[in-house]
Amino acid sequence: MGFTLSALFETPEQEAARLAAAPEGSKNHDLSLLPVTIREWPQDLLIALPGTKHQVVVVPFEFWPDAGTTDEKRPRRRYSGSWVCAVVHSNHPDYPVGGHRILVPAAELARGARASIEGTRPPA
Repeated sequence: MGFTLSALFETPEQEAARLAAAPEGSKNHDLSLLPVTIREWPQDLLIALPGTKHQVVVVPFEFWPDAGTTDEKRPRRRYSGSWVCAVVHSNHPDYPVGGHRILVPAAELARGARASIEGTRPPA
């Protein structure tokens, strides 16, 4: 008797449909319209958050699983949980740089853009 991975984990289409079921204008609904761009474990990556008029770049450093993820519901959600992130660049008034930490859903980080600090150098 065989099984498929789709029986264990949400497919990308199932995840997009779940996010799209959120009310229009909500963050989850908006995320359902964006492609996944970061597939690796995001810890310690520089990630520009998607879908905002402000620029916010974060470094995820601590993962928090969703409450209730220890139960064995199938299929398991893709990009579940949230990350504690340090804000390293921002022009958003609510998220200043300089030790500010925010909690970002894994689904949002997966749809962000890898950022870099190439071309910068330490002050002389």
